[in-house]
Amino acid sequence: MQEIISIVLPVFIIVGLGYVANWRSWLVDTHFDALMKFATNFAVPCLLFVAISDLDLSSSFNPDLFISFYSGAFACFLIGVLGARYLFNRDWEDCISIGFSCFFSNTVMLGLPIAERAFGAHSLAPNFAIVSMHSLFCYSIGITAMETVKARGRSVLGAVRTVVKGLLRNILVLSILAAFFVNLSGLTLPGPIVDSFSLIAKSALPVALFAIGGILFRYKPEGDTKTVLFICFVSLIIHPAIALLIGTSLQLSQENLRAVVIMAAVAPGINSYLFASLYGRAMRVAASSVLFATGFTIISASLWLVILG
Repeated sequence: MQEIISIVLPVFIIVGLGYVANWRSWLVDTHFDALMKFATNFAVPCLLFVAISDLDLSSSFNPDLFISFYSGAFACFLIGVLGARYLFNRDWEDCISIGFSCFFSNTVMLGLPIAERAFGAHSLAPNFAIVSMHSLFCYSIGITAMETVKARGRSVLGAVRTVVKGLLRNILVLSILAAFFVNLSGLTLPGPIVDSFSLIAKSALPVALFAIGGILFRYKPEGDTKTVLFICFVSLIIHPAIALLIGTSLQLSQENLRAVVIMAAVAPGINSYLFASLYGRAMRVAASSVLFATGFTIISASLWLVILG
């Protein structure tokens, strides 16, 4: 157990340092916003581009890998929506936002560093394969569901346009699409460009983790506590449990099974709050779930690492 904690703890020490830096006013909110903007708009896209453009798609893109992770994710979205509606009596727009928080795992900023420390950088190919589809899958489901609920009988074509427009404005999606183009086309980029992208990519995870800590400081624990705990339970327990069950039944390799479970066993990402902000629905609940679930992840990730052996 001590070894497991030594794997997980450094990730959360970096988050904690960001939190303390804001608490002690060594840095202020605008600094953390700038750091997060750098991470999400530059460093993480570079990380994804470098990793996916060089990924062996024939071996990494295992259909059973995606079925195991994304079946669990979609199930948690439905559980979140229905639970919000029938357990907490929320209106449908709030339900979609809460469902989004239940299935948008923080795969990049928590999942990748935990997996890297636990199993080594050489084992991350299936993790990057999951990440390559994550924003596309989650935003497609979330935006489609929200626009359908908001439409209330309006044009389906209009909802589709909104989904496509939202995806094409997402820098993570664009960087992933560009990486797939380079990978599939066999295009060779000049060495200096690849090296510069790689240098920026190395800063992505530590900067993002530090920025998360500072940003979480401003999210006071507000909103419906029962709903927040429900989101934490669904995202940290139900999702990895489903992923483990399906992955085991599909006889995934140990490397792939570890990837789907660890990527499923982390807290909702900042994107869940951004999605709630986009529609102005369940924003306090989304923010509080990010805060609490990020703290709980140190326990849940450790337990799932023990289960995985």
